[in-house]
Amino acid sequence: MTGAELLAILLVVLVCGALMAGYPAALTLGGVSLAVALAADAFGLFPLPLLNALPSRIYGIIANETLMAIPLFIFMGVTLERSRVAEDLLESLARLLGNLRGGLGIAVLFVGLLLAAAKGVVGATTVTMGLIVLPAMLRHGYDPRLAAGTVAATSTLAQVFPPATVLVLLGDQIANAWQSAQLAKGVFAPQPVTVTDLFAGALVPGFLLVGLYLAYLLLVAWLKPKWSPAIPAEASGRQDAAASLLRALIAPLALIFIVLGSILGGLATPTEAASVGAMGSLVLAVWRSGLSSELLTSVVGRTAQMSSMIFLILIGATLFSLVFRGFGGDDLVQRALGQLPGGAAGAVLVVMLAVFLLGFVMDAFEIIVVIVPIVAVPLLAMPGIDPVWLGVLLAVNLQTSYMHPPLGPTVFYLRSVAPPELTTMHIYLGVIPFIAIQLAALVALWFAPQLATALPLALYGPR
Repeated sequence: MTGAELLAILLVVLVCGALMAGYPAALTLGGVSLAVALAADAFGLFPLPLLNALPSRIYGIIANETLMAIPLFIFMGVTLERSRVAEDLLESLARLLGNLRGGLGIAVLFVGLLLAAAKGVVGATTVTMGLIVLPAMLRHGYDPRLAAGTVAATSTLAQVFPPATVLVLLGDQIANAWQSAQLAKGVFAPQPVTVTDLFAGALVPGFLLVGLYLAYLLLVAWLKPKWSPAIPAEASGRQDAAASLLRALIAPLALIFIVLGSILGGLATPTEAASVGAMGSLVLAVWRSGLSSELLTSVVGRTAQMSSMIFLILIGATLFSLVFRGFGGDDLVQRALGQLPGGAAGAVLVVMLAVFLLGFVMDAFEIIVVIVPIVAVPLLAMPGIDPVWLGVLLAVNLQTSYMHPPLGPTVFYLRSVAPPELTTMHIYLGVIPFIAIQLAALVALWFAPQLATALPLALYGPR
């Protein structure tokens, strides 16, 4: 191992250490990378002119049409959040299903699914769900552990369910890695992989998770009826539940169907569909509650804040990537993965374990823009690894690590908005069964890649 390759390892260790210490991700990525590059250049171990490529790479990020979908999807989700769609839908579903044991939990699951498809950001979905449904579940006698686990798990569906912001970013990175891997193999006109492929690939695993969550909630209601009691008839008011549910459900479902349907049907790119979704969410907000200047200001401000954070991380990660490759780190990773026992399967397994552990201390966006570009190219250069399968596997893995105690970000999001009577230990114990479910889904994806690849194959043909 050369001195430059040792510096590549040191760079990764320093970045991870700074992130664990709580420094901002975007500034850490850029600052540590630049400091290490300047220090190495003084000893002749880094070609500093390589950084001249940074401006053009930053311009490529800003001008990337696929990444333009991120602020538009965020805008759509924040607008729907402010228009009280979730509150109305939960109230209607609770009245309709309240006479069933576990009915409120099932209502929470379907509201979480709708928010996941509408918002696409885990943190925002967790906070919204925590503020709306946790107090209601506790008030109606639900076990605190079951209530916390249900909210945490359904909130993380925003990590894997299209049009998740994470999937947009992950799809862009997988597409770039697939192209680089094919070029390295001498394939100069490879069949492209797009964000649309990843959206289609994530649909079946997403619904699989929803089905497994539903089965668990029904099992708990059967075995532990006191954990998820029925809502008393006088409290649920079911006389017009079906009509109110239809009113609350039809508009947001129509919007989501138009957005996802146009993407999967090939009628629009993700960015074009996101713009339709953003405009549709504005129309829905005006129809439901009016659109005041205060509401519009808060929506635009929140969208700008979240989008700026994501793009600043991308810019910092670009500098990190340049420096890491300048040290020969990509060759080091390729050799290391190629020498692992078990071939391609062993390499994927090690990467999945590393991503799972990094999810304890790093945000999903940080992992996607820092780790995925390093490991995806050598993985996709190996025989038998489908890029859509790899992308969906990574997304479900990140979703699992996102709520794993003790450091999963969803735990902290939920703790920040939970009622005082709900302790951190309640949250930890509540998420464990759902983590087991998600690990089971990961195993299913591992042994049945068709769960992720069959729908893209049927829609867009072989790659």
